[in-house]
Amino acid sequence: MDKTLRMSLLFDFYGPLLTDRQQDIFQLYYNDDLSLGEIAEELRISRQAVYDTLRRVGLTLEEFEQKLGLVQKDQERQRLYGEILGLVNQLRSQCGELPALQGIEERIQKARGAS
Repeated sequence: MDKTLRMSLLFDFYGPLLTDRQQDIFQLYYNDDLSLGEIAEELRISRQAVYDTLRRVGLTLEEFEQKLGLVQKDQERQRLYGEILGLVNQLRSQCGELPALQGIEERIQKARGAS
């Protein structure tokens, strides 16, 4: 998985556990695509401080994931939702449109979007 994507996923789950300053620096770097120098200038800190903060945030996010595993659990849940939707479609093709299948599909789609 691409490092930027992984960091974004980890931040989605664990970002609120970081300090406000760490969150700001992370978002400026990963979401706003600013360079270390640009962030340093904007926040009036050294480029090294930005680098150190980003490195520390990355290690912290990985540590949270190692201990809690929320990203891994979410990815597994999403995979299972996909499998279940495949089975619903298979049933639909074999049995036709059943009201129960529509309800199940809607509930899975809702749960899938909520996680």
